[in-house]
Amino acid sequence: MLIYRNELLPVSETFIQKQASELTNFRPVYIGLRRYEPSLTFRNKPLILCPNTAAAKTRGMLYKATGFAPLFHRRAKRLDAALLHAHFAVDGANALPLVGAIQKPMIVTLHGNDVTTTDESYGRSTAGKIYLAHRQRLWDRASAFVCISDFMRRKALESGFPEHKLRTHYIGIDTNFFRPYVPEYVVSLRRSVLFVARLVEKKGCTHLIQAMQQVQNRFPDARLVIIGDGPERSSLEAQARRLGVQCDFRGAQPSSVVRQEMSFARVFCVPSVTARSGDSEGLGIVFAEAQAMGVPVVSSLHGGIPEVVSDGVTGLLAPERDHDRLAQHIIRFFSDDTFWNDCSRKAVSWIADKFDLQKQTAYLEKIYKDVIQSGGQSQQ
Repeated sequence: MLIYRNELLPVSETFIQKQASELTNFRPVYIGLRRYEPSLTFRNKPLILCPNTAAAKTRGMLYKATGFAPLFHRRAKRLDAALLHAHFAVDGANALPLVGAIQKPMIVTLHGNDVTTTDESYGRSTAGKIYLAHRQRLWDRASAFVCISDFMRRKALESGFPEHKLRTHYIGIDTNFFRPYVPEYVVSLRRSVLFVARLVEKKGCTHLIQAMQQVQNRFPDARLVIIGDGPERSSLEAQARRLGVQCDFRGAQPSSVVRQEMSFARVFCVPSVTARSGDSEGLGIVFAEAQAMGVPVVSSLHGGIPEVVSDGVTGLLAPERDHDRLAQHIIRFFSDDTFWNDCSRKAVSWIADKFDLQKQTAYLEKIYKDVIQSGGQSQQ
């Protein structure tokens, strides 16, 4: 089967690679328009429209506009895949010419911004305009749309996606890789808050920095560790300096470093918000990773987050943009060892039950088989 992404594959999208690697009845082959820089590594060479990095962006945009690439299509057709699985609605729309060429069913996973971003915001870019022009064809052609949360399913319905093609399916995480391996008494001595996400408006890092000013007034040894990069990094660094907040900006890091930092953290906090463009958090797989390691979460009552974080049980959720409440929640986890220990233990079992990678990927393979057996017709 073909795993399609326009750009293969940002280091932040290990969840796509982990899911594909867990397939037992299908052999995944990655296919896309160009290689992302820097990208994840691949066991087998992916099929790329334009391997020439200097020309890839231009060639990719031409393909999105015209769908013309006969050699690319012939190479894909020779793979004789049973199915194409595109990630993100925009990528699914860009893959329509490819799907037409190989004459196989397609499913599309809806992750978040691909559905929650407003049409007005899409219309401000050439790529967005192309997506809007082909969106109805995508709705008609795709056999199924896999929503990563019930929140995403509701947003897809509001946007016009066909209801009978929508299926909710949580992406799983590797609970053997993300598991507690530092004794509780060691973590209880730490005063570290960990943020892992792209530095963009939706992730709410500015509100966490504001909250940390209050936290560090109460606990001067408290530290904020920020893993991730993005367009807001310089303004966030300036904000931290202005407020006198002690924090370490680590940039983008591989999953091994993220896991190590999670093992040192007392609290995991990404207080996501609805961006001006409408972009919202579909679920947030990193919340599952932290909880699997026994790290309670502080975040927002936003998007799909309440589906992955059980408020008051495995973490604490605050209203969007409420940095005072965020600070109170973090301080509670710093000062109440009994509550922290209880949430930590419950978080591990909660994730093992709902987000285990093997269980969730087995369910995804059932979706694949249903679509293939129905000849590409979505089943209720």
